Amino acid sequence: MASSSSEPPTDAMAAASISGAATGVAPPLESDLTLDEKYELCRSVGEECIQEEELRNLLDKKPVPVCYDGFEPSGRMHIAQGVMKCLNVNKLTKAGCHFKFWVADWFALMNNKMGGDLKKIQKVGQYMVEVWKAVGMDLSRVEFIWSSEEINKRGHEYWPLVLDIARRNKLARILRCTQIMGRSETDDLAASQIFYPVMQCADIFFLKADICQLGVDQRKVNMLAREYCDDIKRKMKPIILSHHMLMGLKQGQEKMSKSDPESAIFMEDSEADVNVKLKKAYCPPGEVKGNPCLEYIKYVVMPWTGKFSVTRPEENGGNVDYDAYEDVEADFVSGALHPGDVKPALARHLNAILQPVRDHFANDADAKKLLDTIKKYKVTK
Repeated sequence: MASSSSEPPTDAMAAASISGAATGVAPPLESDLTLDEKYELCRSVGEECIQEEELRNLLDKKPVPVCYDGFEPSGRMHIAQGVMKCLNVNKLTKAGCHFKFWVADWFALMNNKMGGDLKKIQKVGQYMVEVWKAVGMDLSRVEFIWSSEEINKRGHEYWPLVLDIARRNKLARILRCTQIMGRSETDDLAASQIFYPVMQCADIFFLKADICQLGVDQRKVNMLAREYCDDIKRKMKPIILSHHMLMGLKQGQEKMSKSDPESAIFMEDSEADVNVKLKKAYCPPGEVKGNPCLEYIKYVVMPWTGKFSVTRPEENGGNVDYDAYEDVEADFVSGALHPGDVKPALARHLNAILQPVRDHFANDADAKKLLDTIKKYKVTK
């Protein structure tokens, strides 16, 4: 890549604050992992993989596969984007992949995030990199690339690609992709939001990504990229490795929302914030479906710590350590584990995971200033 900076070049503070993004593609990883081990590690990241045979072949033939995820800097980072993404990136880099984060500042502007203020958007992008650094993401094989900077540098490559994708697709096909922006094809869309999916499709080829490692909500545009390969007779299609979308804390919320602070745990929430939010969280006794507390245990706590520990009086069953999520679920369904047991235990685990992030923003002067700044911004949909 022409750029591997984790910050816009105009921001001296962040350039000094954030160090650790990789400079260029790393050499092949010296690893004793077998092909089967690499495949299982990568496959565990995705709720869906298109296609599994292609993934195995890629890992067998290419020493350093390139993974990509793009994110709009649009507000404070919730735990799914912080912890789950850290887990996924660390798995993929351990398997020998190089991970490119596309800091989609222009895309956030196009989607009217932070009121369309590019300077605010870039500040939020800097904050997000700080969070990943603090929570424990291994940045040695990670590259943060700012869309505004890279597209300006390589516009002669980017815009012909965008235009070719645009001319090969009907408007109706592009409108079906508006879900990727948190929009509906029936919404009153700005022209920029219609062009957005075409550009996101182009990003995959522009960044030379082998694996699209985004959420399942981005599936439609990733499939558009595979369809484009058919159109241009390209044999090597990008592999789609889509991770699970963590639900919101309130009843019926399919995903967390940055515009609803009570729907999510944020990465620098205080211990008290976490405790209060989980106390209010939807957690009906014996019900697994639609239960966000069990989701947090399954997708955050168990992968991070390898266990879920409950502390309670002997008369309520005594302390218990779970080494497998299936056992947590079984006891919850049977009634052996009550919401009154789950919530405080979940709060304790999440607070332990988030403490290094809190410490970073409390003790690093530049990071603290950055957080104080973005907390004053109004989140716009």
